[in-house]
Amino acid sequence: MAEQNTHLSSLLQKNEQSLLTQWIEAQQRVIGTKISPQELKIQCMDFLRLMVEATHQDKSTSIDGPAWVTAKKMLAEVSKSRTNQGFSPSQTALFVFSLKRPLFDLLRKELVDRPNEFADAIWAITQILDQLGLYTAEMHQRSREEVINRQQADMLELSTPVVKLWDGILALPMIGTLDSNRTQIVMESLLQKIMETESEIAIIDITGVPTVDTLVAQHLIKTVTAARLMGTECIISGIRPQIAATIVHLGVELGNIATKSTLADAFKLALSRTGRSVSKTTTHSPATGMRK
Repeated sequence: MAEQNTHLSSLLQKNEQSLLTQWIEAQQRVIGTKISPQELKIQCMDFLRLMVEATHQDKSTSIDGPAWVTAKKMLAEVSKSRTNQGFSPSQTALFVFSLKRPLFDLLRKELVDRPNEFADAIWAITQILDQLGLYTAEMHQRSREEVINRQQADMLELSTPVVKLWDGILALPMIGTLDSNRTQIVMESLLQKIMETESEIAIIDITGVPTVDTLVAQHLIKTVTAARLMGTECIISGIRPQIAATIVHLGVELGNIATKSTLADAFKLALSRTGRSVSKTTTHSPATGMRK
């Protein structure tokens, strides 16, 4: 098998241009214009060079050795790039698998009179390319997961804005399910805003939270406790009748945390606790002197 790898290395070097042409054409038939011809050519040239070096150094058919580290690193970069360009897993893995046919054709021409050597060479290159192709698909999946996780984190931040309602009064309207990860983001956002504004009151509005269970209640209490450590009092608004009944049924103790049914009621309470109030003004009509 070591001889086959040596033969493969010399074969790649000797037929680099014809391999590149056939390999690039095979990919372009599938991916079309998703990637520029120049970028594709550079990627193929670089990978062929790294493959020549790896097969020359490593005589086995495994890609786990140190000789393949640089080639695998490049495949990871190609996978990440193609993930961002909207390639599917199969289109990404095609970068490696489409090299099979040109290589097989070259081996057939080189070893046409030596069928046993041809069979061994085909088996060796198949093992190597299959491993490289699977590795490329795995890197694509990992890159995709990173993109999804980043998007989810961005959405969580957007769905938990901290709004300044008045001097010294903040509001944190929450929408959707409250889990451990989101609680952490909520606390960090709230505490950061408290530090920036030195607010005395923070209203946590859960009108948009569909259900409240023991875990959600515990997360709310943690958030309130963290805010209190910063010297800020919290009011929880959006306590609908069904949520109130659920909290009582679960036996959850909210302690001395102030609660209100609506954000408006919570805002009135917050104004009151900061020594302010809102009143309706009256005006007089210039013509009649009557109040409006």
